[in-house]
Amino acid sequence: MININKLVDKRDLKGLLKVAKIFHGHICPYVALGIKASIVAMEELGVGRLSFEESIQERILAIVECNNCFTDGVQITTGCTLGNNSLIYSDIGKNALTLVKRNSWEGIRIYIDSETLRNNYFSEEATNLYDKVIVKRNGTPQDTAILSKLWEEIGYKILEIPKEELKIEHVLTTPIEQAPIFEDIRCTSCNELTMNTRIIYRNKLPYCLECAGEKHYTLIGRGIIEEKSLFKKIN
Repeated sequence: MININKLVDKRDLKGLLKVAKIFHGHICPYVALGIKASIVAMEELGVGRLSFEESIQERILAIVECNNCFTDGVQITTGCTLGNNSLIYSDIGKNALTLVKRNSWEGIRIYIDSETLRNNYFSEEATNLYDKVIVKRNGTPQDTAILSKLWEEIGYKILEIPKEELKIEHVLTTPIEQAPIFEDIRCTSCNELTMNTRIIYRNKLPYCLECAGEKHYTLIGRGIIEEKSLFKKIN
């Protein structure tokens, strides 16, 4: 079994990128960037990867400003994930990470300029294939295979980005509450248990947001959107 904590302690960024490939599905520049940013932030803040005990108390928080490949690199490296309530998503749209100590709310924010990244590390071939395969969604299987190879090569190069090319800021973060535990209430219509903060009462009866036909927030590729429902039951 791969010990990610040891990879972080040894600053084995290449080893972390191999783990990220399993988690993320492929190696790309931005997952590598998430790893690099995380290691730099951890060193600047003087913290290690989130331990089991720390995750229970949410002692370290990672605040990301995007929901792309960068975020998966952050999750792998810091151990802060959406599920353990230590990953905070702020829908700003920048490749940036702020790593924070909860006991003092001191943080380190790392920002990486995408334009600088493309100019310094992306080849013209990789940029053109990215536009064809990813942006326009009309690449051939051969195009995709070539891009995958180029993407992996660029990813390993990005692990070696000097700190001088990163924007590093010491910040104080607004205190963020620890994840509360809410009572579950059963929906009158679908009979499914639902967090009580997401219950709507109609004629004094409880309904989940779906059954009540109420809008709710959903995170998709473009960011957070407000929709009534993303699916329709067929049985």
